[in-house]
Amino acid sequence: MRPAEEARTGRLDGKVCVITGASGGIGGASAEAFAREGARVVGVDLAPDAPGELSLQVDVTDDAAVRDMYARVRGELGRIDVLFNNAGISPTDDGSVLDTSLEAWQRVQDVNLKSVFLCCKHGIPHLLAGGGGSVINTASFVATMGAATSQISYSASKGAVLSLSRELGVQFARVGVRVNALCPGPVDTPFIAALPGPWRQRLLEGTPIRRVAHADEIAQAVLWLASDASSYVVGHNFSVDGGVTIGGAETRVDDLM
Repeated sequence: MRPAEEARTGRLDGKVCVITGASGGIGGASAEAFAREGARVVGVDLAPDAPGELSLQVDVTDDAAVRDMYARVRGELGRIDVLFNNAGISPTDDGSVLDTSLEAWQRVQDVNLKSVFLCCKHGIPHLLAGGGGSVINTASFVATMGAATSQISYSASKGAVLSLSRELGVQFARVGVRVNALCPGPVDTPFIAALPGPWRQRLLEGTPIRRVAHADEIAQAVLWLASDASSYVVGHNFSVDGGVTIGGAETRVDDLM
């Protein structure tokens, strides 16, 4: 049985959950999973018509826009219980440190790291006002190991998200807000599908489960972290990666050049 076919259990009944990057694969699958479990979903994306009961088009790299976004959610839905800070990019001009421009570096840092900082800065006070909640920040398996396909700013940003999440986890656990980092492995996305055949093959060879994840498989991990079932999980690097980080075959950059 695929995760999307599992019976509803009401794990998020009545909880207001804000998902950034909600129009993407993991974000969209998570919005569906949250709604199926009784959540009131706020879908946030730079693109219009993000999935959710309340759909907001927001630039999450803009300080004032993020502050106003949470104020609007609180005003319309009364509370906020879960932040899934998932917005991110992996552009083709982010490559080797020798080739990546400063503009490309900063663009990735702004979307992948600055947005998480802003969403935590302006979102956590609303969780505190409601007595607590859960924050899930999307990092990546490359936060803990080198990427064979060089993407210097992406890898650095995801490492920073992981470190930020640990520190916030320590800071806020005592006041009822749990912060964790989600570290997905390779996911079935257009980016993966567009990789040249040899690169895609090596990616699969480095994944013990021998396939990429479906977005709804990652969404099930997000759902668990958002729910009270993970009430004792704080500051964790939650890897959902098919075994890449613990048993993947070593892939050197030289092998793929």
